[in-house]
Amino acid sequence: MSTREKYDEQEDVAVLEYKENVIVLFNDDVNTFDDVIDALVYACDHTPIQAEQCATLVHYKGKCTVKSGSYEDLEPRCSMLLEAGLSAEIS
Repeated sequence: MSTREKYDEQEDVAVLEYKENVIVLFNDDVNTFDDVIDALVYACDHTPIQAEQCATLVHYKGKCTVKSGSYEDLEPRCSMLLEAGLSAEIS
């Protein structure tokens, strides 16, 4: 087995061990588009255009992944969305 093959095997294992977390935002009948956009800009550091696209996806699809990263980064962001009255979870 060559050195290159050993490296590739180790890289595959590292990729399999890392699981990225995501915040999923769910549709509701309470919040306006502007409420959702403002919350995504504030909590997830979205640009207004990104936030508008996510709000549109949530409206038509029922849910949308709005942020990915480590659990430590996502937990306070998800809490901010929940405090703003949105329905969101980390998965």
